[in-house]
Amino acid sequence: MSAQLAAGTYRCRDVSQSVAAAVDAGVTWIDTAPNYAFGTAETSLRPVLDTCPHVRVSTKVGFVPDSDWRAARAAGVLPYDHERDHCLTRPYIAWQLARLGRIPDLVFVHNPEHGRTDRTDLSRTLTEAFEELEGTADAGEIGGYGVATWAGLSSGMFTIPKLTELAESVGGLHHHFRAVQFPVSLVHLAVVADALDGRGALAEAREAGLDVFASAPLGGGGLLGAMTEELVCVIDSAASPAQAALLVALSAPGVSHVLLSASTPAHWADARGAAACEPLSPDRLRKVVDVLGT
Repeated sequence: MSAQLAAGTYRCRDVSQSVAAAVDAGVTWIDTAPNYAFGTAETSLRPVLDTCPHVRVSTKVGFVPDSDWRAARAAGVLPYDHERDHCLTRPYIAWQLARLGRIPDLVFVHNPEHGRTDRTDLSRTLTEAFEELEGTADAGEIGGYGVATWAGLSSGMFTIPKLTELAESVGGLHHHFRAVQFPVSLVHLAVVADALDGRGALAEAREAGLDVFASAPLGGGGLLGAMTEELVCVIDSAASPAQAALLVALSAPGVSHVLLSASTPAHWADARGAAACEPLSPDRLRKVVDVLGT
């Protein structure tokens, strides 16, 4: 099955406007987090979610927005000695999940590697987070959970098999660990090259039956300026620069959703053009890898 576009809200200047444009373009999945848009993303999404019950939504837990410090301290959900901008204790996770206004289809543990270099400490942190999320899923308060990471997989801090093993140890064979989210793009081609050889995070996720949400498919917008005519032609000569970049993520083996933060109907129309294209063949993807390297 071809990957689908989903609306990301990380870089949105106006979350409501961007997501409304995405939904109008036919997007049926929105991804957000409590710390996006200076801590206002989830609140800004409520009107859209209220009027669009068919749209699915994922959020995250972990980061502590500046706007939440006082309320979280007052609620007693942050450790008294906690001075970091990231917390994955069970009380804080439960507190973060209380304000989306909708039962999330997925909750991602957000960059669990953040500020950690000790794998044993990270394993304890993930175990506590998974325990809380398994209990919340059993209670019907979330649909499932996953891990969203920027560098945890690429740095070797954890692997897909280790995450799956942890979920089974916490929740048994019928655990609720459903998805992973990590960068897949022309900037992060190594994960695509590995997948073409049947190894790496994308291949492991597919083997484990996990959905993969590809983040930063346009490199935070920086890729658009690097899309030369020659590079576009290597990918798809009929595509626009944005479409060509998106096609790589949309065609990567194992990717189920590609997260895009686009603000206008025109941007979403361009993106939908990429999603409507035939996925790039493995040979074409290999050629892109050969041209750009990893």
